[in-house]
Amino acid sequence: MMLKLKIKLFSLLLLCTSIANAQTNTYKFKRSITGVNTVWHKMTLPDDLYKKANAGFEDLRIFGINGKDTIEVPYLLKQRADKVTTNDITFKQINQSTNPNGYYYTFQSPGINLINQIKLAFKQDNFDWKVTLEGSNDNKQWFAILSDYRILSIKNNDTDYQFTKLNFPDSKYKYFRVAVKSPIQPELLEAKISKTDTIKGTYKEVRYKSFDVKNDLSKKETVVDVTLNTPVPLSYLKLNAQSDFDFYRPIKIEYATDSFKTDKGIQYNYANLYEGTISSLEETAFNFENTVTSRLKITIQNNDNKPLRLSSLQLKGNISEIIARFDEPKSEYALYYGNEKATNPVYEIEKFENKIPVDLTSVNIGAEQQNPAYSIKTEKPLFENKAWLWVLMVVIIGLLGWFSFKMLKN
Repeated sequence: MMLKLKIKLFSLLLLCTSIANAQTNTYKFKRSITGVNTVWHKMTLPDDLYKKANAGFEDLRIFGINGKDTIEVPYLLKQRADKVTTNDITFKQINQSTNPNGYYYTFQSPGINLINQIKLAFKQDNFDWKVTLEGSNDNKQWFAILSDYRILSIKNNDTDYQFTKLNFPDSKYKYFRVAVKSPIQPELLEAKISKTDTIKGTYKEVRYKSFDVKNDLSKKETVVDVTLNTPVPLSYLKLNAQSDFDFYRPIKIEYATDSFKTDKGIQYNYANLYEGTISSLEETAFNFENTVTSRLKITIQNNDNKPLRLSSLQLKGNISEIIARFDEPKSEYALYYGNEKATNPVYEIEKFENKIPVDLTSVNIGAEQQNPAYSIKTEKPLFENKAWLWVLMVVIIGLLGWFSFKMLKN
């Protein structure tokens, strides 16, 4: 009787274990989560996780185990990038005049508005002008906002570049006056006046392992290969570029998606991150979608110009943060990943994000472990088995011999 009871208890334990493993056995890796003491928590993904997780994080799962019960924890994955909002302000042009100092364009708003950006559009394609910007509340007394601000447009077979956006500190006036110093009459098509606000995201500085610059004279381009120590998210790149003269050149930033071996060593396949212009008129910094990679390639088209002096760069990535709801804080929780076939989970909390508390305490993610429940085995193709190959050869030889014998007999 006692033996039967022990067998039943052992069978029940095996059944519970197999049920728990059924939810977690497709994930190669796990990390313990500690510090859960309430329903809502946040956690920051560690850098060494990105190398093993899927590039799009489709395989991230949080499971809690409490005895025989295994529960899946719903979560939101947040990448805190800069959030830029632009509000256009209603202005109308009320005056256009000229004197020996330049050409003047005056704009009026129904009220006194706070602005920090004016985008100008001209009919001319090629120009290099200086601009002065002033503000006034009575259209009589004017106060300087910008002085000798350079705007530029170049369009030819090699370049199509414009820099006609006036950026300045927040300014609150009813009237704004733009003065353009130009040897010819500027043909102003549009002036878009706006207030731009930026809510800063959460970034982490990323150190690079190597920075290799090569100037290819035959292709008239400079190529910079940047290698990181491990795959991490990147969304910001600032290049230290110097020249004795003003410059504006096409730039392309790519990231390595995978690698392959050749006779010349390891080669890489690349995908685009950013294409635009690097210019002495603007900050040589570029923002792009947060992307996990361990290698970058930067290509600058020099045309017939002297290559720029490139000495270093600055890299940043948005921190990836998980916001999770732990319905049973007393359970033992772990983060699982490493399933190439996983698809993005769909949780209801995504629709009710506004109800999640703002101030969340952090929990800890432990070191990476091999998931002991992982049971997916890679089956080798049938014909990689030598025994099957020998059997197949014997069958083929036998069939050939039988057909030969039949032919000779006939």
